[in-house]
Amino acid sequence: MPTLATINGIAEDNIATHNGGTAALYTSKNGDTWQHVAWTVATGGNNNSGNGEIHGDYKYHIFTGDGSFQITTLGDDAIIQYLVIAGGGGGSQEDAGGGGAGGYLTASGFAVTAVTYAIDVGGGGSQGRPATNGDNSSISHASITDIVATGGGAGGYWSAGYAGGSGGGGSGGNVTTTAGAASPAGQGNAGGTGVSGAPYASAGGGGAGSVGGNGASTGGVGGSGLASSITGSSVTRAGGGGGAGYGGYSAGGAGGSGGGGAGEGGASNGSAINGLANTGSGGGGLGAGSGNGGNGGSGVVIIRYLFQ
Repeated sequence: MPTLATINGIAEDNIATHNGGTAALYTSKNGDTWQHVAWTVATGGNNNSGNGEIHGDYKYHIFTGDGSFQITTLGDDAIIQYLVIAGGGGGSQEDAGGGGAGGYLTASGFAVTAVTYAIDVGGGGSQGRPATNGDNSSISHASITDIVATGGGAGGYWSAGYAGGSGGGGSGGNVTTTAGAASPAGQGNAGGTGVSGAPYASAGGGGAGSVGGNGASTGGVGGSGLASSITGSSVTRAGGGGGAGYGGYSAGGAGGSGGGGAGEGGASNGSAINGLANTGSGGGGLGAGSGNGGNGGSGVVIIRYLFQ
């Protein structure tokens, strides 16, 4: 439907009737009908110097670090679409589970007002003995209930995996091998369970799309990530980290799709793989030896809205 004052050269002051509605409908004296629409204008994010990028009739803003999303003109629809992913959990050192992916939240049709929203992007958890959980990511303002994605759980270090947006994988070896839970529910999946005896394989961390793999003849694979087309192209993010193998017994597990780091198989001075930055993916677990587990990948916040 054409915008106001563009049909057959009819000027705005020749409107015959106004039919109301959130996007006002007008009828000219000769019977033509069209719609006058106010479009959203906003700033913030790291892409295109904070002005956002265009895909079709949408504009999207990507935040890879903390910042502000400021709506200077609120469109008639007064809604946004968002993707909020927390930082992934770190993979622990020695007989270690893979880190869980950061919590994954997405929605369309989210009502907003013409204010400035605070954006926090969670960092990935650090590898260690034990590793640490990832940090939360959020969109917040006094006018809304904060949208908070929970950091991914760390992989177990001679212990169960840690709870998080997606849970960390359980450790292998003669220890507590149980999976880390996905907590709160609805943001991801649990990690897998490690093997308590030979081959001492640890489990993969959970991903946004599936649970982490259990340890078996090798370390468990990381849970798969989820795909989103919020930027116009399908991108998979938030994969779980692979579980560690154990030197002389088993290989490390692969990282989950979407950026999960692979686990390490126990070679002397080996290192697991970090989760991919700005995907919220988990880091891989370390087997035997004196190397490092994988750090979790940092999170990301993406906001999209109609602008034309």
